[in-house]
Amino acid sequence: MNNNEIFIIGLGNPGKEYIKNRHNIGFLLLQNFSEKYDAKFTLKNKLKSRYTEFKINDSVYKLFMPNTYMNNSGDAVRAIVDWYKINLDKLFIIVDDIDLPLGKIRFRKKGSSGGHNGLKDIINKLQTENFNRIKIGIGSPEFNEKNKNFNTISHVLGNISLQENVTLDKVYQKVIKALEELETKNEDYIISELNSFHKELINESKT
Repeated sequence: MNNNEIFIIGLGNPGKEYIKNRHNIGFLLLQNFSEKYDAKFTLKNKLKSRYTEFKINDSVYKLFMPNTYMNNSGDAVRAIVDWYKINLDKLFIIVDDIDLPLGKIRFRKKGSSGGHNGLKDIINKLQTENFNRIKIGIGSPEFNEKNKNFNTISHVLGNISLQENVTLDKVYQKVIKALEELETKNEDYIISELNSFHKELINESKT
């Protein structure tokens, strides 16, 4: 019997200076996931990524953190898709989203980049918008009164605060649980679980 394979690509920027950036949520989530299963990442040049894998029941989870910068994420995704000849149903991209409040998760099976440079490059290199993406809210950037614009770059490349981390730890746990259930639960169930998670957080803070 052939093992079922699930491919999860977290987006971020390689390099020590970016490790705790909001833009690196994809990496941070995969690091949490791999640590849970004692799996270590190693660099795979041909896949332009750091890579690890582990088994959950009958499924092999293959995790990738592109070694390209965010704006060239599509190069790594293309290399991974071509090498493994992936059916895009089995591919999940984890990405940060400034249009979602902190703690909100949105699972989408297709769609535009929403202005996210990493997604934009993936859509461009795969020549399709039809792939799963799990977006994790990092909240909106602050408005800069002086320049009359939003500090988008300093927000996404800013470091996650201790307070944000408390919320994000719960988000990581929720997403990891959903990914673990990909085999046993149907996708619609997982989508609604993730998309309604913010309400759980809000209710929790009221109690």
